Amino acid sequence: MEESLKDWERSQQHSLEGLKKDKDKRNMIRHAKLVSIKSTIDIASHLISQDSLKRPTTYRKILDILSQAGIISGKFAGELSDLAGFRNVLLHINWDLDLDVIYSILQNDLKTMRSSKDEIKMILELD
Repeated sequence: MEESLKDWERSQQHSLEGLKKDKDKRNMIRHAKLVSIKSTIDIASHLISQDSLKRPTTYRKILDILSQAGIISGKFAGELSDLAGFRNVLLHINWDLDLDVIYSILQNDLKTMRSSKDEIKMILELD
């Protein structure tokens, strides 16, 4: 997760125009986002299993369940839930990605992912 977040951070130096012109940069950014978001989802799933919580039906529900159990805040669950939904877009809609949205997430949501990593580390250290 940390490595993909570093890749995400390095990718912030690219301009929107550069991403529109360079498929390799877009693919690198897409991969970094996928790995970091998926890592968060995988760890959250583990926490649900470990605590024998309600079984989620979607990736977004994973975060709702952790929030309802008081493991993460509702605000934080909402932010991560949006990124979990974006993970599906990155993974399944390759042919019609809105690069303006991709760029906005690239520039604005790394903070949420870093908070996710820090919160997960804190939760795991308590167990």
